[in-house]
Amino acid sequence: MAKKQDVDVRHYDVILSPHITEKSTLLSENNAVVFKVADSATKPQIKDAVEALFDVKVKGVNTLVQKGKTKRWKGKPYKRSDVKKAIVTLAEGQSIDVTSGI
Repeated sequence: MAKKQDVDVRHYDVILSPHITEKSTLLSENNAVVFKVADSATKPQIKDAVEALFDVKVKGVNTLVQKGKTKRWKGKPYKRSDVKKAIVTLAEGQSIDVTSGI
């Protein structure tokens, strides 16, 4: 029983949040969902986490790292954090409603 709880916690550490933008909603028409993931997450870990948390079949995972912009606040420059995103393509007939909580 304790083993299953460890697995769930690990999956929640991999998938941080859904990334909801205009572009990601257009991708949802092609059976794809975009998530913000941990910087150290690998494609197999992301696939396992999405399949376990949402009970769907994943066809493919593409990842990208969005570099943080350099901004200024009160004249002082600072850098936003880098963000790793995963575009998860689902098998035919599968879907995830990211607007509802887990």
